[in-house]
Amino acid sequence: MSFRGLSRAIDPDTFKFQPNASSGMGVADHSKNTFMELKQKKVHRYVIFKVDEKKREVVVEKTGGPAESYDDFAASLPENDCRYAVFDFDFVTSENCQKSKIFFIAWSPSTSRIRAKMLYATTKDRFRRELDGVHYEIQATDPTEMDLEVLRDRAH
Repeated sequence: MSFRGLSRAIDPDTFKFQPNASSGMGVADHSKNTFMELKQKKVHRYVIFKVDEKKREVVVEKTGGPAESYDDFAASLPENDCRYAVFDFDFVTSENCQKSKIFFIAWSPSTSRIRAKMLYATTKDRFRRELDGVHYEIQATDPTEMDLEVLRDRAH
């Protein structure tokens, strides 16, 4: 028996599974465009996205300029709530070549509400598919899981 065609989503009001419903929230055009600005134009170092339950879509919450650091990015994530983020990680290879890799981070701290964790979990795959050009994905529940050293290890 195959369940491949079975699509399920969580109703955010009743918190019950709805068979055959579209998974997660929609994605705002502004969110896609802001990601493309990070990827192609290097206008942003990072973008933080949140799920807007009223609009039923993923929207841009904050962007960081090209001069901002990884510490600025990490400090921008809420301590007790879930978010998605992309970070443009620049590094130099052992051959002394300048490289850049884009990381998608699903931030879901252990202290966040269960409802938020479920909402972000059901929306993540659909949102992630919209971001063409991400090199690596990280699921983090505390800051040590997305430390700068973790990014360095993955990028090399």
